Amino acid sequence: MSNETPGLARLSMSLPADLFRQLDMMVEERGLPSRSQLIAELIRHSLAEHEAYTRPDEMLAGTITLVYRGDRGRVRHQLAQTQAEYLKEVISSQHVFLEDDQSLEVLLVQGPAVLLKELCDALRRVRGVHQLQLVTTTSLLPPLYEQDAGDVA
Repeated sequence: MSNETPGLARLSMSLPADLFRQLDMMVEERGLPSRSQLIAELIRHSLAEHEAYTRPDEMLAGTITLVYRGDRGRVRHQLAQTQAEYLKEVISSQHVFLEDDQSLEVLLVQGPAVLLKELCDALRRVRGVHQLQLVTTTSLLPPLYEQDAGDVA
């Protein structure tokens, strides 16, 4: 008879001692009940990121987080132009000013993985962008409007 919980599989792994200590510190700092919960979260994040690069037609939702230098509006203008080119994929954005003429912007995005990757690449090419991270999930936002064939456009 197995001691396994239904729906769960056991994983045994070896880690360098320093990495193991860092993992335990992270579990403690986040107040998680176990290493398993943290490792599952890290794996889910990695799998979602992997989807974006291995299944170009997969529909994904997520965020793009950018940190960039303000540079008297030039960078913001170029970022806005790039976002306008991906109007269907960029659902919303939030911008805040940081210290030292830097800005933080978070975009809520949804679309085919290939287009989200293209959007990230285009944003990275804007001079002044210091950091960019795409975080995705295969869970999608619900449709905002249902259209029937008889609806007037």
